[in-house]
Amino acid sequence: MSNTPEAARPPLPPFTRETAVHKVRLAEDAWNSRDPVRVSLAYTPDSRWRNRSEFPVGRAQIVAFLERKWARELDYRLIKELWAHDGHRIGVRFAYEWHDASGQWFRSYGNENWEFDEHGFMAVRHASINDLAIAQSERKFHWPPGRRPNDHPSLSDLGF
Repeated sequence: MSNTPEAARPPLPPFTRETAVHKVRLAEDAWNSRDPVRVSLAYTPDSRWRNRSEFPVGRAQIVAFLERKWARELDYRLIKELWAHDGHRIGVRFAYEWHDASGQWFRSYGNENWEFDEHGFMAVRHASINDLAIAQSERKFHWPPGRRPNDHPSLSDLGF
């Protein structure tokens, strides 16, 4: 794993259930900001990703990937939920809603496997994602842009 010279990014591994849940929520909050630079700072400078058919390496490629993603996935809203954790690794399941330029809504479901360095930066991210076209009336994520409100139902609460 990368030797990151930056200040630590708590919570740090090894993760407990409580710190893993917190790390997942921090990631969700960052992604819901839709700020590619902010999101990229949670990763090691040489972080390796697998996201659908793209394999970004390093923060510059992550930023470029996220810029393309959010230019196409409009009104993006995401919920992440801890699935499992062990030492330096966290498994997450997620769902997000978005629409394309034509107004077609989608719910994207997936799983991520994360591996962190000792400083709390994500060094490896593997994502598997499936998209489901939905009607606007089927949407479940209605909060204003940005952080999901604390009282909004979780994925489990929604039955996802």
